[in-house]
Amino acid sequence: MPARVAIVGSGHMATAHARHWARLPAARITSIVSLDPEKAMGLASSCAANVHLSFDQCLAEDQPDIVDVCTPTLTHSDIAVAALEAGKHVFLEKPMARTLAECDRIIDAAKKANTIAMVAHVVRFFPEFAAAHAQITAGAVGQIASVRTARMSGYPRGGWHNWYASPAESGGVVLDMIVHDFDWLRWCFGDAARVYAVGLYGKSEYIGSLDYALVTIRFKSGVIAHVCGSWAHTTGFRTTFEVCGDKGMIDHDSIRSVPFTIAKRTEASAAPSVAVPQNPMASEDDPFFKELSHFMHCVSTNSKPSITLADGRAAVAIALAALESIQSGKPVEL
Repeated sequence: MPARVAIVGSGHMATAHARHWARLPAARITSIVSLDPEKAMGLASSCAANVHLSFDQCLAEDQPDIVDVCTPTLTHSDIAVAALEAGKHVFLEKPMARTLAECDRIIDAAKKANTIAMVAHVVRFFPEFAAAHAQITAGAVGQIASVRTARMSGYPRGGWHNWYASPAESGGVVLDMIVHDFDWLRWCFGDAARVYAVGLYGKSEYIGSLDYALVTIRFKSGVIAHVCGSWAHTTGFRTTFEVCGDKGMIDHDSIRSVPFTIAKRTEASAAPSVAVPQNPMASEDDPFFKELSHFMHCVSTNSKPSITLADGRAAVAIALAALESIQSGKPVEL
């Protein structure tokens, strides 16, 4: 019998998740929980699910097996803890929570529930980022010295009551968007030791929104990373990274026709670049489908997800240190 899935939220991420849950034979969406009845009805009609304005009502009436939390960050801990205390498996959109105390609440509840919980750091499932991690781990470019990443888009419009514009609610571009890069960097290079950051606040219709940041991270391994995030990029979504080692460099730019290359040093010159991946992405390789497939496999086999709640907390810790540094003008030790 397919696992019953309740999606909490009805915005962009809830819609994306619903599309991929529907492709998994081992799962069936039974519930959409949202404070926006119109959006909830629209999403529910696409997957023949019930609509609830109350999460408690959903738990009582539909008795889901899995709760997928796709709501504003400030609400994550309350929903996730309630679901875990009810004995449900939890798939939690990033960032894990707004504060470390809230992250710890979720971790404590998960330990007591003894169910499967995972934070949706989907970037680990993107082919370029997964391939780079594999190459770094294999030592393809040797000892890494420095890394640069950038994640850029326009301002995320359409959120519930424009919650992205409030740094207190969303954490701005640092906690909401480049937390992806913080997680990927930890996956590649281990824990961070020190963070320094600068940021700019929007002056247009989104006054108060932290929409640009440059974060420098020193990892315990010695690697230095420079992470740029922007919500002021008006020409579409773009990601880049550059990983420099003593044997060569890995380079990625999402707007290039060949987005991922490896250039290795030789005695004479750099080796020819190698495109990774070389083929168009198949539907089953969609990163959002792959992360949900992985989570569903963990639920079915009672196995540990590749992205743990501790990983989610650590990414939030780097983001909060960056926000603290932006405010104080000083580096923050972790």
